[in-house]
Amino acid sequence: MTTEMLGQNLQVLTQILDVQQQMMDHKQDWLQPGLTAFKRPKMTGDDDPETYIEAFEHHAIMTGLDKGYWASQLGALVVGKAQAAYRALPRYEARDYDIVKVAILYQLEINPEHYRHLFWAKKGAEEKQPWLLLQLLRDLFSKWVNLVSCDCNALADQIVLEQFLNDLEEWTQQWKDASETTVGVVLKQKDARVERSVPYTSRKSLPVETRGSFKCVLLMLAKEIKWVVGSV
Repeated sequence: MTTEMLGQNLQVLTQILDVQQQMMDHKQDWLQPGLTAFKRPKMTGDDDPETYIEAFEHHAIMTGLDKGYWASQLGALVVGKAQAAYRALPRYEARDYDIVKVAILYQLEINPEHYRHLFWAKKGAEEKQPWLLLQLLRDLFSKWVNLVSCDCNALADQIVLEQFLNDLEEWTQQWKDASETTVGVVLKQKDARVERSVPYTSRKSLPVETRGSFKCVLLMLAKEIKWVVGSV
């Protein structure tokens, strides 16, 4: 038997032992005091994985389940690719809920790229209410970009504002088109103290109370977005 074959057999044996240990850990967890109160229906193929995991976390918090047991409980409830992702983890990682959650979502392609796509995608009519749209964009952005390790508050405001304008009704979109600029250019103009008003022909299509400097409109929306993001 060659060295390569021995290595492959050892790897398979290690994976089998890890799975067996996870099963033993799960059985031991169910014997711990307080776990009997935690009951969740097993995930089905019709469940949205992200929604299911969020409901799992909410239920775990409400029932007072120690977070040390979250990983094994979730691992026993998920199915399909999610279950495969859990079983593929080494034993020491399979007991860390945060690692388990990331591994499951990544296996299901629910990752930063997924949220980036949703952030820039065209929104439905039911999501066009300004405050609902702001909250949705904020949630998607926070899942797309790790703000903990990235000092990008200015970038966040700029991206959310530009997408907010893109997703609003047609008359709001005309403000952006009439300015012949992007949000980034407008912000640079602000730093350079350059005034650019909306052309007269474009102003006619705007409500009377908003006819004026396009930059003023942008700054007003930026302040609103900054307040929402900072207060939630």
